[in-house]
Amino acid sequence: MARLFDAYVIADWTAAEGKKLGENSVWIGVAKRDVRFRLYTETHNVATRAEGEALIQSILADHKKRGDRVFVGFDFSLGYPVGTAARLQLTGTPAWTAMWKFIASNVVDKADNTNNRYQVAAKMNRLMTGEAWPLWGAPAKQAQRWLTTTKPPQGTGDIPEFRATENAVRKGKLQPKSNWQMHGAGAVGGQTLVGIPMVRRLLEGLGSAGAVWPLGTGWRPLDAADVEPLSVLIAEVWPSMWPTTVQEGEFKDQAQVRTTAEHFALMDERGELSAAFGPAKTADEALITQVEDEEGWILGV
Repeated sequence: MARLFDAYVIADWTAAEGKKLGENSVWIGVAKRDVRFRLYTETHNVATRAEGEALIQSILADHKKRGDRVFVGFDFSLGYPVGTAARLQLTGTPAWTAMWKFIASNVVDKADNTNNRYQVAAKMNRLMTGEAWPLWGAPAKQAQRWLTTTKPPQGTGDIPEFRATENAVRKGKLQPKSNWQMHGAGAVGGQTLVGIPMVRRLLEGLGSAGAVWPLGTGWRPLDAADVEPLSVLIAEVWPSMWPTTVQEGEFKDQAQVRTTAEHFALMDERGELSAAFGPAKTADEALITQVEDEEGWILGV
């Protein structure tokens, strides 16, 4: 069975303010094959998200010149729990595109990494519930009426804490964080707010040569006929799902992007990646609609 992709790019993002290298900064892993078709991996570390975005564009441009198809995985959420767009009174369909447009038009993320993610989180709370809920978590100096430093008691309404994909993960040993958590160890909320506008720009630049799974492709197995018209397919990944051995001299984040890139490359080699894009056997029509329309899914769950 032919491989779907020629290269596998995994980006470990950050919401940090200020320039930073090393642990908890932007790491990008690339698994590809040499002239003898042997798989090898490179890792890159950059000090800002702007540099990370430029590096990803450069990597994709290099592969496009060679006619390669590239899988790109980002380690933040590409969707929000079902009903989020409706609570923000966003009317565009599908809901995920309305959310992406809202986030991109509100988030200001400067070249030096300063950004307004806490202000955007507070605005979302004000619009969704009129209280400091569901988004929570901020340094003391960023806390305000609509955003608390610690998790408040659950507010009004029936807002889900997790998406269906996180609930599926939580049945095992792994405990992913909620999109609503903006601050604290492992929090993904901030990365999601600064990450989605970047992915949106990447896809706009790619035009018909780029797609995002499962939001743009449908939640279904993808085969060569689906992937051949594309130069890039983007998906959400969670590196913590895969066992990682940190080699001597490596940072943990560096090891994770390397391992995750290798993992998807080997799945593709074995012909297992196509089916991984499809839903679980237990998924009903309602869940498939929820995932495709608004929430997205973590590849491999």
